[in-house]
Amino acid sequence: MENSEKFTDSGIPIKKVYTSADVAEGPQPLPGEYPFTRGIQPDMYRGRVWTMRQYAGFSTAEESNQRYHYLLSQGVSGLSVAFDLPTQIGYDSDHPLAEGEVGKVGVAIDSIEDMEALFKGIRLNEVSTSMTINATGYILLALYAAVARKQGCDIGQLNGTIQNDILKEYAARGTYIYPPKPSMRIITDIFEWCSKEIPKWNTISISGYHIREAGSTAAQEIAFTLSNGKAYVKAALEKGLNIDVFGKRLSFFFNAHNDLFEEVAKFRASRRIWGTLMKELGATDPKAMMLRFHTQTGGSTLTAQQPLNNIVRVTLQSLAAVLGGTQSLHTNGYDEALSLPTKEAARIALRTQQIIANESGVTATADPLAGSYYVEYLTDALEKGALAIMKKVDLLGGSVSAIEQGYIQHEIANSAYQFQQSLEQKEKIIVGVNQYQTEEEKKIPLLRINESIRAQQIARIVDLKARRDSTKASTCLQQIHNHAVEGINLMPAVLQAVENNCTLGEIASTLRSVFGEYQ
Repeated sequence: MENSEKFTDSGIPIKKVYTSADVAEGPQPLPGEYPFTRGIQPDMYRGRVWTMRQYAGFSTAEESNQRYHYLLSQGVSGLSVAFDLPTQIGYDSDHPLAEGEVGKVGVAIDSIEDMEALFKGIRLNEVSTSMTINATGYILLALYAAVARKQGCDIGQLNGTIQNDILKEYAARGTYIYPPKPSMRIITDIFEWCSKEIPKWNTISISGYHIREAGSTAAQEIAFTLSNGKAYVKAALEKGLNIDVFGKRLSFFFNAHNDLFEEVAKFRASRRIWGTLMKELGATDPKAMMLRFHTQTGGSTLTAQQPLNNIVRVTLQSLAAVLGGTQSLHTNGYDEALSLPTKEAARIALRTQQIIANESGVTATADPLAGSYYVEYLTDALEKGALAIMKKVDLLGGSVSAIEQGYIQHEIANSAYQFQQSLEQKEKIIVGVNQYQTEEEKKIPLLRINESIRAQQIARIVDLKARRDSTKASTCLQQIHNHAVEGINLMPAVLQAVENNCTLGEIASTLRSVFGEYQ
């Protein structure tokens, strides 16, 4: 007999039917009005649809550059760069710990020459670029600005985002280098430098994506993400920065899962909580209270079994992001549980967005699910649940302290365990995994990375170091060291270093010698 009890993926009980008695009385503010529950723009997608990004990067800079040109030719409106693990944790490709990882989960970037090759033929003042990079975000931003200057662009006109969200690395993902406090100092240095030099740049993308990938519920994704955001805002305020200036350059990065209505409600609740929070922290400019976010469909929801089913999952998740009011979107390839996406999988993923934008009709009006008794109830329930978790984080002293005490990691791990239990007991059905299995008949083509990539990158590093002015490079690295010790903003020294052919690994190691490594 069918279980009469139903729950959302966050464990919110679902009634058989919802009525006006389940939602708050009175009119809601319109889209574009504080606290922005219904969206940050009055007309949402009637004016312009979301930015269609495709996350890509693998092998060498030249190969990734070919994929970028292909995606731009197919209609993407923004690039999104994936970096390999050595780049993410501050090692050049010739470091012993880089062995076996160069070019595997993203592109290998060791120097300004790699960055030039990555964007060859792409004018950086004409494209919006998102870079998924955290511990070494300050170096990649400097490299991007340096390449733009070499192209003759005014860096003040550059548009884009660096993820730069180190707190979720300690909580959920693990690609950190330095301890939390110096890491927070680097982030506020970036805020300060960008406000003067690259004012259109989004200086951080506070990520709930990886928190959800690690196993959190939707309510936890909201709570831990916004608590991290609150920690960054407080750190910037302590540095004397203006909340109405840097608040406009904060952005967020959320996951989209399969529970369609809960995911829509998650985005609505997140906007309302953040708008209220920023006002309480002293923001007076409405634009500094707006929660602007990028969405990526859920990588952890993709199955290696019956991989073509993932096209349907990605479509549902994309629809949730759009109905929830996302500002940009990346759709995963159907083959990503097996390998990096092939060109065909990337094209289908992009076409999914284009079909939703042009054929589904959901872009015709802002927040089309507003007024649904169920969606409004879920929005309120998720807000209540997230605020209760945020209160616990505050009682522990905020996100940094809660991470240091292991609270956030424990809560995510517990949710992941409970979800796995629900799969094994078939309380939760994943088609093709714990029900409706079939013998896999069709082998799908996979993208393979050439194992010779590391040797190519090492040869480039050796050649670069032989050609560069070694005295200038050493002077630049010493200046970074001095700025770190003296508390001077690091960004001008890092920009000068990359322009004088210092490598990513050299810069990251210079700061390791001052800040140490987080264990």
